[in-house]
Amino acid sequence: MKKIILAFSILFSVLSFSQIKGTVKDVNGNPLPYVNIYIENTYINTTTNELGNYELNYFEKKNVPLIFQYLGYKTEKHVLNITQYPYQFDNVLEEEKFQLNEVVIDQSKNPADEIITKAIASRKKNAARTDKFEADFYSRGIFRAKDIPKKFMGMEIGDFEGNLDSTRSGIIYQSETVSKIKFEKPDNLKEEIIASKIAGNDNGFSYNTALNTNYDFYENYVDLGINMVSPIANNAFNYYKFKLESSFLDDKNQLINKIKVTPKRDKEPVFEGYIYIVEDSWAIYGIDLDIKGYRMQQPILENMKLTQNFSYNESTKIWAKNIQSLEFSAGIFGMKFTGKFTHVFSNYIFKDAFEKKTFGKEIVTFADNANKKEESFWNEFRPVPLTTEEATNYVKKDSIQTVRKSEIYLDSIDAKGNKFKIHKLITGYTYKKTFKKWSFNYQGMTNLSSLSFNTVQGWNLDSGFSFRKWDEETGKYTYISSTFNYGFAEDRVRVNGRYYHRFNNKNNAYIAIAGGSSINQFNSNEPISNIVNSVSTLFFKNNFMKLYNKEFAEISYGREVTNGVYVSGKMLYENRHALFNNTDYTFIKNDDAYFSNDPLQPFNYTSTPFEKHHIMKASIGTRVRFGQKYISRPDGKINIQNDDYPILSFNYEKAFGATNNDYHYDLISASVDYNKTIGNKGDFGLRFKAGKFFNAENISFIDYKHFNGNQTHVNLLNNSLNSFNLLPYYSHSTNDAYFETHIEHNFKGYIMNKIPLLNKLQWNLIGGFHQINIPDRKPYQEVTVGFDNIGWGKLRFLRIDYVRSYQNGFQGDGIMFGVKF
Repeated sequence: MKKIILAFSILFSVLSFSQIKGTVKDVNGNPLPYVNIYIENTYINTTTNELGNYELNYFEKKNVPLIFQYLGYKTEKHVLNITQYPYQFDNVLEEEKFQLNEVVIDQSKNPADEIITKAIASRKKNAARTDKFEADFYSRGIFRAKDIPKKFMGMEIGDFEGNLDSTRSGIIYQSETVSKIKFEKPDNLKEEIIASKIAGNDNGFSYNTALNTNYDFYENYVDLGINMVSPIANNAFNYYKFKLESSFLDDKNQLINKIKVTPKRDKEPVFEGYIYIVEDSWAIYGIDLDIKGYRMQQPILENMKLTQNFSYNESTKIWAKNIQSLEFSAGIFGMKFTGKFTHVFSNYIFKDAFEKKTFGKEIVTFADNANKKEESFWNEFRPVPLTTEEATNYVKKDSIQTVRKSEIYLDSIDAKGNKFKIHKLITGYTYKKTFKKWSFNYQGMTNLSSLSFNTVQGWNLDSGFSFRKWDEETGKYTYISSTFNYGFAEDRVRVNGRYYHRFNNKNNAYIAIAGGSSINQFNSNEPISNIVNSVSTLFFKNNFMKLYNKEFAEISYGREVTNGVYVSGKMLYENRHALFNNTDYTFIKNDDAYFSNDPLQPFNYTSTPFEKHHIMKASIGTRVRFGQKYISRPDGKINIQNDDYPILSFNYEKAFGATNNDYHYDLISASVDYNKTIGNKGDFGLRFKAGKFFNAENISFIDYKHFNGNQTHVNLLNNSLNSFNLLPYYSHSTNDAYFETHIEHNFKGYIMNKIPLLNKLQWNLIGGFHQINIPDRKPYQEVTVGFDNIGWGKLRFLRIDYVRSYQNGFQGDGIMFGVKF
């Protein structure tokens, strides 16, 4: 009964609090969503919700000139004689009676092209009029799911914390924010979130901010994960055809041109729909454009609709964006998803300049108790009224949260899952105390996901125990684990344990301790994965993975010391000894023998590649992200990389305390990473790595600099800027100086989309260059050309590259197959 009373009280307050309210419909009685409603010559505005309802907080009792503006309908002005509040005003909008300009004389010219040409010429001038402002900002987001199965690939999906009904459908996310923003083009932002609300999470903070809502069509490109070409970009005529469908006069007798936008080529990053341009000023009046998912290279996304409404202020002579909505539909494997974001910009104050230090690295902050606002606050400051469904969803989710976060409920759910059965000794067992935020896991005796094969251990698999404890509010996280690895051919168990503790989510300070016995690749980056090595060994008798044994103990610590600068350090002890092959088992029988476990002498089956020894190492490193900005949330810090600058990393490593003093050395290394989206011409990336050993003439081969090679023609790691394609794994390992180069450009369809027939494949052309420079050798080089985004329908996870390698002339070529997960 209390829940029913609460629901009615919330609905009542939603419907009754606002000052000017009403409903907007068309002449047939259909509600009109997202109608732009504002007080004339002000930036006091709101919009209708999906049911055509609106609320506008305005308190002065006088004649109020209220403007109703909706794309495709007549803009109307109504002067309301308000003597008391709340004031009810319902309105009916008529469709615009469009007419083509009667003064078109030269039929050989396309009038739409002339309008777009003038809009392009005036683009910078119109953009500059709104390049600096303060405003109030409101954002609402809602996601719905439909036809969600109970299981997917054998895994239980659940009911999304009570969000799915009996038909496996429902609202799975709903949130809103109220904030104050300061903005300066192109990307300076200062936003304070005053209020934040998530359905079913009274301690949550919405990710809805103004940060990713700047869809500015005055720019050449609109960033929607991929740079989409604006219909009034400098090169718009290379991508679009335009047609003047109609013209009409607005309430201020300004001529508005409705122009249909059609892509010239279907597969490119382009919009389609309508853009409305104001005659004479050539400013944007409105945007009503669709984006197909495949044009964004997001095949799961079916369609996205972006609408923007601009209003005119006679005192400032500025057309300013008031309302923006973004709707999408997506689906895969029979599951369907829809979503909608509504953004309202109001109370603009346009600036000639901001004071110095207005903008800094911190771009979003949260006011105290932003997620604890009472319903009365939302009724006063929410510019778009909730629909009945949305209001009910808040009540429903809050009620579910009360139940599902209670200790009684969580303990009852845990008790069901915590029941122990004898077969779990083999399959694994998990014990949870969700309310107290900890869990214990036993992997079982048959952890098949860890099963792999190599010639040292033969078949081998893992088991082990783990414990974790977490705290979402502080970001603290503790993980303790032990791993038992058994190799059947070797008949040996190796055991190691690890402890990891993260102190918070703000500077991500952590400490990690590990020790025990383990089997490791000579290259600590592990360039060949267990699954690839297993297939290569069992089917082709190519045992590329080379392994050694170590008993070890290590401790490491790291944290962000200031914004963009991360420092870490490690101290370790290792006792190492070599290993031999212990099996010749294979699926494909032939007379070929496996190579030895010596990475440099494949036919050396008797002696070891290094002597047994122990060693200690200490290292300190730093990573610098220039221009890094961040969002300060009460539950953590979210870093945002600035792609105008590279990322620099430096590291110093010293080896000491070894069995043999010849194994001591010093190593200084550094790397540069840079990734940049170049307009609509694709993504460019590079990585340079360099280092120099000192006093390292006779060090262990394990401590050499090893490069990430590949001899399998398969790449499952998607690390094209950190590896080579045809390089033998240990052929260029060095204990001297080195310089490593990786360059790649993914054209993201820029070239392929323009080639008839081939553009239907929706593949992306990729080119790359890789090089190693070490003393006393000619540089090793690889040139690659290939295709990405290969697949079927919505599943596009394959990549194919043709590779040619050179070292003092042509060395060889081959095909690489890549898989992206």
